[in-house]
Amino acid sequence: MVNSQTIKYLKIVPFSQFSLWDTKRYTSKLISSNYSIVKLGTCIVEQSKKYKIFEQKEVDFGILGVNNKKGIFDAYTQKGAEINQPYKKMQTGWLAYNPYRINVGSIGIKLEEHQNEYISPAYVVFSCKENLLPEFLFFLFKTNTFNNVIKESTTGSVRQNLTFETLKNLEIPLPSIEEQTRIVAAYNAKLQSAQVQVLQSKQLEIDIEKYLFEQLGIIEADKVKAKTKKAFQIIKFSETQRWDALFLLGNLPTFVSKYELVKFSDIIKYFNKGENGKTIRIDSPKFPNDDFRYVGMEHIEKVTGILLDMPEVKGKEIKSQTLRIPKNFFIYGKLRPYLNKYWINDTDFDNIICSSEFFVFDTIDSLDKLFFKYVLSSKIIQNQISDKTSGARMPRINEDIFFNLQFPLPSNEKQKEISIYINSIKEDIKKLDVLSMQNKQKAILVFEKAIFN
Repeated sequence: MVNSQTIKYLKIVPFSQFSLWDTKRYTSKLISSNYSIVKLGTCIVEQSKKYKIFEQKEVDFGILGVNNKKGIFDAYTQKGAEINQPYKKMQTGWLAYNPYRINVGSIGIKLEEHQNEYISPAYVVFSCKENLLPEFLFFLFKTNTFNNVIKESTTGSVRQNLTFETLKNLEIPLPSIEEQTRIVAAYNAKLQSAQVQVLQSKQLEIDIEKYLFEQLGIIEADKVKAKTKKAFQIIKFSETQRWDALFLLGNLPTFVSKYELVKFSDIIKYFNKGENGKTIRIDSPKFPNDDFRYVGMEHIEKVTGILLDMPEVKGKEIKSQTLRIPKNFFIYGKLRPYLNKYWINDTDFDNIICSSEFFVFDTIDSLDKLFFKYVLSSKIIQNQISDKTSGARMPRINEDIFFNLQFPLPSNEKQKEISIYINSIKEDIKKLDVLSMQNKQKAILVFEKAIFN
């Protein structure tokens, strides 16, 4: 029999309110606030019907991405012919999150500055009702308190998932719209220092590009093209792998340098093979219970070569063929190469695999790897790739195109001089990024204190 003393420790939850059969969802006391606490479902609407079928095959469509570093960002463009599924169309102020990565902060809000507007149907897209500012909710997601609520609410043993139905049942503090506006304004004011540091970091990246071009004595592409129009271009038959006009025009020089131009084929030592000469291809499903660290196209930041994530996976979770990445080997994305996604494995892990959409290779010993890494990140490579993929329905470079990419090769001493200088600037950028992150964290702490108690 239940006596009055026992009732004090019981919490009655009607069956109609059960979204998940897990006691921690109903006994958690994580949310405490001086503001009214409401279910999030009273403030948001899922936008699941805004789909776009890309019937315009030759039109470029801007695709958005979401991660825990940038939130929503302009990821890439794709021609309609390359997109084989309907994508969601986002409006300014709408939010999107990765249901399998929300527990690490993969959520973002579409701002006016974002040029792209389509997003993969894999993401959950929703908007806020009039009683909730999108910016207020986005900042709320970034607080430690609400992040803990989310972690308690995800389901799944291997991949943690947060469905929209579960999201709607989460509780949040809800100040008035006027109070939300004040809190958001105070948060943005605290972010000003961080935003200045971001701008400084971007300027340093521009300075690196200018320095590299100056040191290699590179003449800009438009000036080279102006010169080549005045005369015939001689193309050696022995160096021609394809006979279509796009490829032949792609062989025209996009730049000139005071140093000798060498092809990738001249400096690649191992290509899709290990140091022992054996293939590094792995049929992952054949090793269902083996542990791997996986690098996909989505895990590398475009242009910078920064590794955003390297999740641990079982072989059975990867449904396609992969390649092992030996230590000190480079990878380079052949799919949508204009994104310029590259990375060098400078870790001590020996179980790293990557998508087969990457080339995996090592360079000759006489080439300074750091110098080559900075060449990969520059317009020296991007401009050449653009010439060879423009107009293509499926922008992907093959081995021939990759091997024929060129770059200026100075002496070893000059390579090291350039790499040391650029590396010092990169360190300054890292410091600015750290300071920017710290200022953002301070701002979110102030925001959190204003909401929770």
